[in-house]
Amino acid sequence: MLLSKYRILNEDAVDSPCLLLYPDIVIENIDKAIQLVGQVQNLRPHVKTHKMIEVAKLMVKKGISKFKCATIAEAEMLAIAGADDILLAYQLTKTKASRFLSLFNAYPDISFSCLIDNAESAKVLSEVFTEKKLNVYIDLNIGMNRSGILPEHAADLVEHCRNFKNIRVAGLHAYDGHIYDTDLSIRNQRINEVYLEVSKLKAALESIHKVEIKVVIGGTPTFHLYSKLSTDIEVSPGTFVFWDEDYNNLLSDLDFTYAAILLTRVVSKINNTTICTDLGHKSVSSENPFPRVKFLNAENAIPISHSEEHLVLQVPDAEKYKIGDVLYGVPHHVCPTVALYDTVNVVTNNKVLNSWKVVARNRSITI
Repeated sequence: MLLSKYRILNEDAVDSPCLLLYPDIVIENIDKAIQLVGQVQNLRPHVKTHKMIEVAKLMVKKGISKFKCATIAEAEMLAIAGADDILLAYQLTKTKASRFLSLFNAYPDISFSCLIDNAESAKVLSEVFTEKKLNVYIDLNIGMNRSGILPEHAADLVEHCRNFKNIRVAGLHAYDGHIYDTDLSIRNQRINEVYLEVSKLKAALESIHKVEIKVVIGGTPTFHLYSKLSTDIEVSPGTFVFWDEDYNNLLSDLDFTYAAILLTRVVSKINNTTICTDLGHKSVSSENPFPRVKFLNAENAIPISHSEEHLVLQVPDAEKYKIGDVLYGVPHHVCPTVALYDTVNVVTNNKVLNSWKVVARNRSITI
C-alpha cells in the first residue's frame, strides 16, 4: 500500500540513482508543522534539509516569512524565494562575513542576522559591517557541545557586544540536536530544563538592557513541545519537510510523511542470495552504520557492503529480481542525502514531469 503511493508510472524515463520528490506531500508536511506550532509567525524553518528555491516558495506561500539556514548559498536561495527574515545559524569568519555583507547589500529590504558565541567574532563582524548595523543572536551551548557559549557566560558576552557599534544583539539561539528521545516524557523533561534556562537568561537580559530579546530554539524532534511552553519564541524544525526513516523510527508522536524517496536499480546478481544496486555512497547519506536506506519493495533486503557506486544487498532469493528492477527506498538521514543531488525529480500524479535544482547544495549561487 505504501509503495503504491510512491511508485512512478514512467520509470523508464528516469535514470538511476535519483531522488524523487512529492510536492503534494511536502505541502501536507508544511501544513502539519504550522498546525503544531499554532501561529505561523512563530515558525522559522531550517532549510538545510531541502536547499531548493521551489520548496522555500511553498513555505512562503503558506505565510512563513522567517527562516534559518547554515550557508551563504542557503541564505541567498531564501532571498531569491522571497523570505523577509533570514537567520544564518552559523558563526562567521572574516571571509564569510564579507560575503554575508555582499548579500546584505544585494537585498536591503530583507532582515539578515547571524550567530556569535565569543567576543572576537563580534569584533570581526563589527569591523566588516562598517556602514550598516547587523543583528546577531547569541548562540547558546545547551548540551550539543558543538558551538555556542554556556548560558551562564552569555550575559557577559552581551555586555561585551555593547563595545561594538556595528552589531546589535537581537536574541538568543539554542539548538538542541542532542535531544531526540523516543520516550516523549523524557524528551519533554529535557526540553523543559532547556527552556527554563533560556527563558531565565532572556528575562535577565531584558531587565538589564531594556530591549526585547528574541529566542530561536529547537529542531524537528522538539519544536512542537517548545511551542506548548510559550507563544513568545520561534522554533526551527528542518527535517519535517521531507521526513526520513531515522526520525520516523524515533518520533512516533510526529505524524509527518516521507516526501523524498530514492530510486535505485538492480545492476548485478552476485549469487542466489546477493544482488547489487547502483545506490552508492554518492547517492545516499553514508555517515551512519547500516542500514542507510529502508526499501519499500525489498523489505527483506539486508545491506552487506557499500562503496562509491554500489550497494550490495543480501536477499532471500535473488531469482526474484531481474537486472534493471527498480527499488524504492527511504533514506535514514534525508538532509545530507538531498545534498548529494544536483536536481530532484518532481512527481505529480505518480509521474515524473519535471525537475527542481538543489541550488543551495553549492557553496555559492552568485555571492
